[in-house]
Amino acid sequence: MIKVLLADDEDLVRSGLRMILSSVGDIEVVAECDDGHLVADLARQHRPHVVLLDIRMRTSDGLAALRRLRTLPEPPRVCILTTFDVDEYVSEALRLGASGFLLKDTEPEQLVKAVRDLARGGAVLDPGVAARVLAAVADGERMAEPARRLLASLSEREREVLVLIGQGMSNAEIGGTLHLSEATVKGYVSSVLGKIGAVNRVQAALVAYRGGLIA
Repeated sequence: MIKVLLADDEDLVRSGLRMILSSVGDIEVVAECDDGHLVADLARQHRPHVVLLDIRMRTSDGLAALRRLRTLPEPPRVCILTTFDVDEYVSEALRLGASGFLLKDTEPEQLVKAVRDLARGGAVLDPGVAARVLAAVADGERMAEPARRLLASLSEREREVLVLIGQGMSNAEIGGTLHLSEATVKGYVSSVLGKIGAVNRVQAALVAYRGGLIA
């Protein structure tokens, strides 16, 4: 059973997320809150596998909660809930180790898939917000030269895989696009992350953006 903690200060959003996730047999919403100050304590108590965390809450922003979550002995995977008005919070969330970004109005099946992927150790980047996330965190100079040096270490196939990662595709979707098995894609993804020093797929997509591999 995948245990999920919901943290959002909008009752309607939490209600919608809870309804969607509770409708499948392998996911359980074990706790929820509307205050960022409560997130770490609830995570310590309920030990969720995944936390869906609003990046901006009235009482305490999601970044403060994310910092506290990262200090736990076994921190959960954290996915940031956002809207289209991505801002400077995103860059810090990436630095702090957020494993994904989802729009609050993500389709139910995509939300369920994202939670399952996160619980398995993956990272998710909603295609609807990918370009905005990457643009929001890119510096004025886009840190182009360091990123290009990292990208130069990749093979042509690895570069193709990285482009599709940047578009928010899962391993299965990348395999379908490139006519490769999912296991082969998994190998390429691991190789890409290792070569460019990325912790997860979101950070890998950022390197690709900064290096001009994706627009």
